[in-house]
Amino acid sequence: MTRATITGTDADHVLCATCGVEYGTVPALNRCLICDDERQWIPRTGQVWTTLGGLTAAGHTTVVEELEPGLVGIATDPSVGIGQTGKLIRTEAGNVLFDVPALIDAAAVAAVAELGGIAAIIASHPHMYGVQSRYSQAFGDAPILVARADVDFLPLRTPAVQVWETAHEIVPGVHLEQVGGHFPGSTVAHFTGADGQGVLLAGDAIFPGPDGRTVSFLRSYPNRIPLSAAVVRRIADQVGRLKFDRLYNNFRGVVPERAGEVVRASAQRYIEWVSGTHDHLT
Repeated sequence: MTRATITGTDADHVLCATCGVEYGTVPALNRCLICDDERQWIPRTGQVWTTLGGLTAAGHTTVVEELEPGLVGIATDPSVGIGQTGKLIRTEAGNVLFDVPALIDAAAVAAVAELGGIAAIIASHPHMYGVQSRYSQAFGDAPILVARADVDFLPLRTPAVQVWETAHEIVPGVHLEQVGGHFPGSTVAHFTGADGQGVLLAGDAIFPGPDGRTVSFLRSYPNRIPLSAAVVRRIADQVGRLKFDRLYNNFRGVVPERAGEVVRASAQRYIEWVSGTHDHLT
């Protein structure tokens, strides 16, 4: 089992209160570069910072639960920042933390250590960096993979960061690809799943609808900025080469079955609407 540690310096570790991404200390410009972007937002009242110690004192805790055999969700209650649910992919070759919560506490460290620790960390896109340096530090300085296309959005760079761009297995059985769209380096993770049917972790690149029977694609979710038909076709074609029955986003959204078919059909629907095929219905 990977040795887990957590230090007292975590109490003063600064993160943006709106997106939950870590900075370590308040930056000189006193603004979050991730929120000060058309895909996100800064509150009308101005930039707000918080700390890990402040979140813990306010009663935020880590919640860990199995989503399916071999896949564990790590969330924060009450939610912090964007409110994502990180996904811990469990394998015999080591666990991968895909998308990182905005909180780490003793409960998180103990739970993840019990599950076998962390061999590598990766965020699907910059909104999901969370407190990745602290999860890395807690588990033997596990490598943090950051997409080269998005590296300028990385507020806190530590020696554990490894910049990447070529599709590869991060550990045996867990395959990473950059599909772009929401961010240029938006990444998906694919693994076989306990039933052998295939699972795709898609972050915000492919977003399940509320009933799990459709998905959609956007450059910005809070600001409702669309992607072009060409980009959506590219994303759908790229993931279409992977075999997967289920798809999870970076929250609690899931396509529980036939996810590959759902992505293909939903992409075609999206392309038709943004291309004007159905304008006569509007």
